[in-house]
Amino acid sequence: MTRRKRLIYAAPALPLAMLGLPLLVILPDFWAGAMRLDLATVGIVLTAVRIFDVVIDPMVGRLSDLSRSRFGRRRPFMALAMPVAAVGAIGLFFPPAGAGAFWLFVFYALVTWGWTALSLPYWAWGAELSEDYAERQRITSLREGGTILGILISALAPVLLGITSHVGQAHLLALLTIGLAGPAVALALIAVPDPKPARGAAPPAGLGDALRLIGGNAPFRRLILAWAVNGLANGLPAALILIVFDKVLHAPDASGPILLVYFAAGVASVPLWLALSVRAGKHRAWTIAMAVSGLAFAFVPSILRTAHPLIWFGVISLFTGAGLGADFTIPPAIQADVVDVDELASGERRAGLYFAAATMAQKAGNALAPGIAFPLLGLVGFSTHGRNGAMQITLLLLLYCGVPSALKIAAAAIMRRFPIDRAAQEDLRAAIAARA
Repeated sequence: MTRRKRLIYAAPALPLAMLGLPLLVILPDFWAGAMRLDLATVGIVLTAVRIFDVVIDPMVGRLSDLSRSRFGRRRPFMALAMPVAAVGAIGLFFPPAGAGAFWLFVFYALVTWGWTALSLPYWAWGAELSEDYAERQRITSLREGGTILGILISALAPVLLGITSHVGQAHLLALLTIGLAGPAVALALIAVPDPKPARGAAPPAGLGDALRLIGGNAPFRRLILAWAVNGLANGLPAALILIVFDKVLHAPDASGPILLVYFAAGVASVPLWLALSVRAGKHRAWTIAMAVSGLAFAFVPSILRTAHPLIWFGVISLFTGAGLGADFTIPPAIQADVVDVDELASGERRAGLYFAAATMAQKAGNALAPGIAFPLLGLVGFSTHGRNGAMQITLLLLLYCGVPSALKIAAAAIMRRFPIDRAAQEDLRAAIAARA
């Protein structure tokens, strides 16, 4: 695959990632503040849509696997989903006066489910663009590097343009996402091939049989376990970082610059992880990244006793941010190799369903983080508004850096002897080709 086509395929990832900030961070305040909807109602509506999204993930993944359109398997889903997600984003962040819970449900569902119907085929498409071990990592690195860069731009753009209100930030990022993603997706659909299933492929299995086969894929079980454990390790600091800056470092305004360092390190590290993955193997590169991040988190309590803790916090963020680059770019490339195991066993390519299962595991890990951290902090009487004692601060730090450090090391141990390296993947492709 030429570098030009790799870049065209990866280009939509950047603008699509820019919608994450308004959806995850700004949306609740937008509807509870500017739209004056009860906060509890907002929470119920958002949760209801996300619950349905868990069901939609495997359906979209499987349907795209089963598609036999003359335009390919993945491209038709993306072509239909992009306008649905765009309409949802416009309705969600540009609602009419007096819009209520029903409006929020409809348009949040459109943007969430539209994004699912766009992203799952997009990721599966990337896994099928090449059968080469190293080329798959190059494709994934470009796409996920663009994702991290999109997150960084979404944080920087409102600051550079002087937009401070959540309403203005939501409007800006929604319009930027739609304006940039539309042409990028369209160009990718036109210029990048969508490989069709090999002739003589086995008849497609039903959803239940397909899920059972996936459950029997030992490398996939190992990968998804590491993905979920690592997702929880990333989710806890993400949920607690603003509280740590406020209640431990007593410098809430420093969170913005430190987060920029974190994401910038993630973007800058992508070429390093690509080179290491190609040279040493994907699972070894990811193992190193998780181990380094875990060790970096372990140093957080010690820097609090230094004269300049914010500077040292920034140094630690360089290492954990670099780990983020690996977390984004390496596991999806390993996933493409894991799909080869399933193809050899079943005679069918089911990358869509595999990425749906992986997405569900990541969502579960991210959802568990606040569900674990906040109730535990509440049990010991932690206050986000008043003063806290040594016990409350100790628990906060344990959840912010101690538990994530242990989880990162555990995930690295899970992946340490992963069975698919370059030689094993080449053997898989040779066996698949021989059977065809």
